[in-house]
Amino acid sequence: MNANNVEIKKQKPIKFYSTGSKGSGLNVVKSPVKLMILSMLSENEMEFDEIVKNTGKSKSTISVHLKALRKDGVVSFKFNPDDQRKKIFYISSRFLGEIEAPESVEFEERKIEFIIDNIVNKDYVEFPRLLFHTVRSTLIQEGLSIDPILYEAGIRIGESIFDKLNADDVGDFAKNVMGFWEEHGLGKVDIELISENKIGITSRECFECGLLPKTGKPACFLDLGIIEALISKFLGTDVIVTETRCFTMGDDHCYFEIEPATKNQEEVESF
Repeated sequence: MNANNVEIKKQKPIKFYSTGSKGSGLNVVKSPVKLMILSMLSENEMEFDEIVKNTGKSKSTISVHLKALRKDGVVSFKFNPDDQRKKIFYISSRFLGEIEAPESVEFEERKIEFIIDNIVNKDYVEFPRLLFHTVRSTLIQEGLSIDPILYEAGIRIGESIFDKLNADDVGDFAKNVMGFWEEHGLGKVDIELISENKIGITSRECFECGLLPKTGKPACFLDLGIIEALISKFLGTDVIVTETRCFTMGDDHCYFEIEPATKNQEEVESF
């Protein structure tokens, strides 16, 4: 790897956002300062002076970048209710994904030989898996992440199939979900109640990530969205789903932890 490639790898990924109500298309953000601002705002809304302090940049520099982000529809602001002279900035556009420098060495999982051995040379060609794996591994190879899009698609899928899997009893609902996963070749899942406010889901033979390159990062954003939508609708409250184990992280299975998005005790007890 030459010095130029090393320099590219150290750069922050280029991120892209939807243009929202201002039109159809993408807003591509590659300025290091803008990326720093958006990284902070993705965690919390922040006042102008907070942004200046946390970035270590001058007020004029931050002002210019915030003005550009507002013009593009990526960031907006509201007035502090306690002090109308102060503005609170927040991200007003959907985060769609990011681009990093392409991998310098081709992943084994993307090579034709791997695809033939693991997908094509079976009792029958699993074309949906062939299609999904080829597209996803190519995106990873090229450094293109569409995780937020996969997550949102998962939410829509989960909401669409909920009525078919719903049941009055939590045990029956869990059985329906596990049966659906296996019946449709998504893998084999086990659902367990870890504590009164936490659910664990183990997924083996995962359709989404089972054959993907080992990147050291979780990859099951489609599954994550489906699980979040199903559990949220069943419990009637928002939940947070976190993937803590994944094939792409070197594990032999995927594992999801589900917790309530609020610590309201009545909602916790509904688990």
